[in-house]
Amino acid sequence: MPRHICVITETYPPEVNGVAFTLAHLVDGLAARGHAVSVVRPRQRASDHPDRRGGANVTLVPSLPFPWYKELQVGIPAGGLLRSCWRRHRPDAVYVATQGPLGWSAVRAARRLEIPVYSGFHTNFHSYSKYYGGGWLQPVIVRYLRHFHNRTHGTLVPSIDLRDRLWAIGFKNVQMLDRGVDSQLFAPERRCPKLRYSWGVSDTGLAVLYVGRVAPEKNLRLAVAAYRAMQRLSKSVKFVIVGDGPFRTTLQREHPDLIFCGVHTGEDLARHYASADVFLFPSETETFGNVTLEAMASGLAVVAYDYAAARMHMTDGETGVLVPCGASQAFVDAAANLARAPQSLHKMRWQARAYARSIDWPHVVEKFEALLAGAPVRSHTAPSAVMTRRGVAI
Repeated sequence: MPRHICVITETYPPEVNGVAFTLAHLVDGLAARGHAVSVVRPRQRASDHPDRRGGANVTLVPSLPFPWYKELQVGIPAGGLLRSCWRRHRPDAVYVATQGPLGWSAVRAARRLEIPVYSGFHTNFHSYSKYYGGGWLQPVIVRYLRHFHNRTHGTLVPSIDLRDRLWAIGFKNVQMLDRGVDSQLFAPERRCPKLRYSWGVSDTGLAVLYVGRVAPEKNLRLAVAAYRAMQRLSKSVKFVIVGDGPFRTTLQREHPDLIFCGVHTGEDLARHYASADVFLFPSETETFGNVTLEAMASGLAVVAYDYAAARMHMTDGETGVLVPCGASQAFVDAAANLARAPQSLHKMRWQARAYARSIDWPHVVEKFEALLAGAPVRSHTAPSAVMTRRGVAI
């Protein structure tokens, strides 16, 4: 039965980040299944204007700069506007994807009108604080987030380990909603010899890739250290960084030999993925890490810490390389081992691609639809042992 779903978020395409892309897949998927979907988000720039994307009506609200992310605007409280809109066109459910002032006012408005409201935990803001001189704020941020999410009918998280961590600090009604990957867009067939040549990588050389925000919380100094270890073993290795952010200028100044490609999206981004060989992902602050699945689908050997998407979807030594969380030297050694034995890459890359083809967005959208349609989000007092799906039969 078609329903009306309203999504509240601080970020949405054309902005480029994992949260925006995830929401776009969920919104477009709901619309494709016949639901009426509306999106409320803050104005991100002066030229921003309401639009209709993928079948969703988008409404803009006033915004202010986010203190840690100058590129991002956060929505100011809009409770009056939301109540007025929802009294005229009452949604069947509200999904609040971000926890800022706009999200807080949406939760209050939905509760006041007795509309089922769910929340998503897409970003570890409490973990980010220490990278921007606000580590002392972490307990305050955790208390706020816990209070925010516990006022909703349920909090949707993308990984088992995040669910368990939130349970441990008092979050209630936490439910898994995993992520998918577009394995038709991200595919080895998009490999481009001309692009590799522009990086200075030969057919037999190794292109090492990072895709994402170039920011302190992404732990990119460790990725560079891993690259240097690979470089000592093979002079034909190049490190390519796709993305932008506040740490780019510093990183470029300190390491002028790195190849910075800026922000790419769509088929252009897929071509950059497929033209590389190894993906380094040293971040310790992810709620999931969509780029892990995109790299696997593109046929890359991923080196990542053993949590979030990597823990759920990689099998160490088969579909990628898993490193214990926080073990920086082990991360460097794992990357170096790939440069030392490049013959091991072919099978690992093929198996990563084969596994990623089994993960698609439609089943995620279907589960999201069921949750918002009233399927119970069970409350648990403690997590139970869970078997994760990580292997692939070859």
